[in-house]
Amino acid sequence: MKIPRAILLLGACAVTLPVAAQDWSYYRGDQGGSGFSAHQQISSDNVEGLAVAWQYRSGEAETFAEQLPRSALETTPILLPEAAGGHLVFCTAFNQVIALNPETGVERWRFDPKISLAGDRPFKCRGVSWWADSANDGELCGQRIFTATHDRRLIALDARNGKLCAGFGNKGTVKLYTDEEGFVPGDIGSVSPPVVINNTIIVGSAVVDFVRAHTPRGTVKAFDARSGALRWQFEPIPLDATAPNAGQWPVDAVAASGGANAWAPLSVDEARDLVFIPTGAPSPDYYGALRPGDNRYANSLVVLRGSTGEMVWNFQFVHHDVWDYDTPAQPMLIDLQRSGKSIPAVVQLTKQGFVFVFHRETGEPLFPILEKPVPQLAVVGEHLSPTQPVSTELPLLLNHNLNAESAWGLTPWDRGACAEKIAGLNNQGLFTALTESPTLMLPGSLGGANWGGGVFWPERQQLVINVNTAPFVGYLKPTSSAETGEHLPPAGKTMRITMAGTPYTVVVESLLSPLGIPCSEPPWGKLMAIDLAKGEVLWQKPLGSVHEMAPLPLPFDINWGTPNLGGALMTAGNLVFIGATMDRRFRAFSAASGEMLWQHTLPVDATASPMTYQRGGRQYVVIAAGGHHMYQRSMGDYIIAFALPAKSN
Repeated sequence: MKIPRAILLLGACAVTLPVAAQDWSYYRGDQGGSGFSAHQQISSDNVEGLAVAWQYRSGEAETFAEQLPRSALETTPILLPEAAGGHLVFCTAFNQVIALNPETGVERWRFDPKISLAGDRPFKCRGVSWWADSANDGELCGQRIFTATHDRRLIALDARNGKLCAGFGNKGTVKLYTDEEGFVPGDIGSVSPPVVINNTIIVGSAVVDFVRAHTPRGTVKAFDARSGALRWQFEPIPLDATAPNAGQWPVDAVAASGGANAWAPLSVDEARDLVFIPTGAPSPDYYGALRPGDNRYANSLVVLRGSTGEMVWNFQFVHHDVWDYDTPAQPMLIDLQRSGKSIPAVVQLTKQGFVFVFHRETGEPLFPILEKPVPQLAVVGEHLSPTQPVSTELPLLLNHNLNAESAWGLTPWDRGACAEKIAGLNNQGLFTALTESPTLMLPGSLGGANWGGGVFWPERQQLVINVNTAPFVGYLKPTSSAETGEHLPPAGKTMRITMAGTPYTVVVESLLSPLGIPCSEPPWGKLMAIDLAKGEVLWQKPLGSVHEMAPLPLPFDINWGTPNLGGALMTAGNLVFIGATMDRRFRAFSAASGEMLWQHTLPVDATASPMTYQRGGRQYVVIAAGGHHMYQRSMGDYIIAFALPAKSN
């Protein structure tokens, strides 16, 4: 059984909290990313009766057949209020924006931005954003959809009909780069939806990984939601010596690096005028000699004043990152119940497998965080941080320890082979840097947690997260002796990427037995629930069956967990819905016990987060199924809605 390149590529009062009558008007249900719905017509008592209500295809599997293997359908639709047309609206992998009838799946309108297909960066779009203009009395573009594209455009559409809002920017479009910055197709674009706080729209960016030291910087930009005029911008990498973080970015490092971008979804707290920005690693991802210092504001949660861009507080999760440990998940704005008090909090999940919780207004940790010494073995010229922050009281999402004694295999023979492999690795625990010798990566840059993040049930104080646990091996190979590598290798191949501007090529591969099975004990993907009020694990379950990952697909499930990309949905019906796995399944689990209660086989993998709403007396659960370029499996262009059987009159 070979693990496809998915594993190899590493890769509040102020918040609109869920209430009984609210539908899914934001990317993850509310502006704080809870992923929770109070709808409970579909419940743990009747979910076994769930069936397909309608199915829609965008046509992109045919239109973009040549580019489809370099795409991922990661979109989560939003449901607009009736004043905005009442449509179900989503973006496709190629940035088309489509509105459907939420009860039938019939297309109502479509906008095609006709994006540039140049470059090598994969095509994907996680969602769109809706905004109601309080100063516009129902006129044209009084209700707007904002979308940010692969080729660096921010577009405003009339939510009712999908027409461009002519008064926004240049006939409905704002260019997200200046002429001075330039634009290299494929090097930088947008993936996650923009966010709107009051009358300001804010957008991050996705920057190309691995391939070079100097990449575009991860500037976060804010615009007037009516006119498109630039209001402010945040630079995670300092522009000059007067910037607050200049001391952690020597002048030469600024010129040599880039990234530190916010590719994950942002969150906003409108009443407090706060925007929460998770930032990623600086470039180059696995070699930091060119950028000494902690690289402040990279790998961080940065909290800004939404109206002005003023810094409120920030926390760095990885100092001087050389592991590609981006801050991957949307910050979750919750009300934490403690000692009879409700505390406005923000939860940040990380690839490292830590759960960090802060006071939303001040950044004060609500659970202890310690700076712990970490391994210092590194290549010549590297500048590792002596310590890294660790969340010490909340449960770890995965076990960081793997040694020869804990090696796993189907037989004594392949277990022994795994033990021998592991014994030969540079393996000093979490935060072991890559050297010229093979090094254990656990987790790899896939996580731990990734962009699907978690879901949170406020009344139960229950956090549910899907987690990756499979190990990798990586090393740095001097470029002079390395063969030229690919950015996107074929399935089952080693990732070998020359980091231009550095002395090294980075080489990463799954840690597999001779039978092609991970050398760590399953599950290799799991779903877990944590009681945040108590700081305790409630349950953990394998997520995914490996039966389709074998050399020959098997006719029965093997629930050892698979790599997973996408997120979950939790409802007051005591249910957790999730796709994300490499087995084409869409599942429902009991939120209380973790027992799997229902599953449906989709046409292709669903690497997206589901959503739910109620219309015409029926609750619908909707998931996008289109496959993912990392999985190297079948691709598609489906939006599928599930519901209980309609009641007869």
